[in-house]
Amino acid sequence: MGREVRFGDAEFVLKLTGLTCIFALKRQVVIPYPKIKRVVVDYFDAPMWMLRMPGTSIAPLHIYEGSFKYANEWYFLSYEKREPLVILELEGHEKYTYVIFQIDHPSEVASALRKRIRD
Repeated sequence: MGREVRFGDAEFVLKLTGLTCIFALKRQVVIPYPKIKRVVVDYFDAPMWMLRMPGTSIAPLHIYEGSFKYANEWYFLSYEKREPLVILELEGHEKYTYVIFQIDHPSEVASALRKRIRD
C-alpha cells in the first residue's frame, strides 16, 4: 500500500507514495484536527455517478484514487480493496467533506486519531 499517516501537533497528514500518488494526482492530504467531525472504520461503496476531479477509478475492481465530487460534496478516496476503511467526515475543510482511505490496521489508526481530536 502506498499510504502513510502522520500525526502532527495540529494536523493529520495522509501521505501517498509510489503509484498511489500518481493515480491520485496528489502527494498528501493535510487535515487540521479541529476540522475532523467524525472518524469511523467501515466499508464504503463509492456512488456510481461520482465525478473524478482529478483521480483514477476502476469501479469493478474497487480501485479509487484521488478527488471526486458527488451530490455537491468533495471526497478524497484512496483505496483498492473492498475491506474496512478509515472514513473521516470533515466540517469546514477548505475542499473535502469526506476523506476515505485504506491502511493497515484501520481500527488502530482511527483510535489514535480520535485520541488526538479529543486532546
